[in-house]
Amino acid sequence: YKLLILESLKLIDSWPVDDVAAGVIDHHGNLFTRGKHNHSFRLASISKVMTAWAALIAVEDGSVSLDDPVGQPGCTLRHLLCHAGGYGFDTEASIISPERKRVYSNTGYNMAAQYVSEFVDMGFAQYVQEALFAPLNMPTAQLLGSPAADIHCTIEDMAKFAQELRRPTVIALSTYIEATTAQFPDLEGIVPGLGKYSPCPWGLGPEIRGAKHPHWTAPRNSASTFGHFGGTGTFIWHDPVANVTCFALTNREFDAWAMQFWPDFGQAVLHELGR
Repeated sequence: YKLLILESLKLIDSWPVDDVAAGVIDHHGNLFTRGKHNHSFRLASISKVMTAWAALIAVEDGSVSLDDPVGQPGCTLRHLLCHAGGYGFDTEASIISPERKRVYSNTGYNMAAQYVSEFVDMGFAQYVQEALFAPLNMPTAQLLGSPAADIHCTIEDMAKFAQELRRPTVIALSTYIEATTAQFPDLEGIVPGLGKYSPCPWGLGPEIRGAKHPHWTAPRNSASTFGHFGGTGTFIWHDPVANVTCFALTNREFDAWAMQFWPDFGQAVLHELGR
């Protein structure tokens, strides 16, 4: 059976934002969307998950390895992708040794992308286009700047990446499992705009919910829920237990409004779907 409409999606109409589009994929694989369909949104840090996926494609084809040293002594591509490399949010230099704390870092992602791009012999924007966006049929997706923050796309193309987060097609299942499992799981750290968590689990790209509280996902989301939010008021999560994926794109900076609306939205979606 297929619900014709998802009532909970109407909640986005009350969000205090100028532009919004959202989508849900239910446990049967049905996609529901609402909002501005032809609008291209800047994904902000959701870009990191796509950048990580492109890096994992390069790992699988043998161009690079997760254990390759990149950056300061002891730091590897793996460390950079899970924010364990010891680089600050936007600092050029490292601020701590690798594997000591989960230090969320744009710098680390830019370094990872630069490293991959050297070994695939093309600019990273072109690489992510050819390795990820083209195979997933995401025609509006483009990287316009930093691989940590500057991918833009429509809600339709976001839905195609959401499908990839449910059942991978461009990376192997074993790689996907590793990417969505906490790396160095005991590290504590800070999620920007949210606070300090001990531990602060992170995969190779996606944040892992774990026992974090308060959190931008829904209270009834499982601990294995993974995804990312972005500073432009964007988020995506997939809950493997409920087998539900939820995502929203806006153009309002992430702050208190998001924590006021997103967890309740996710809660309503899961409740309506009986998960």
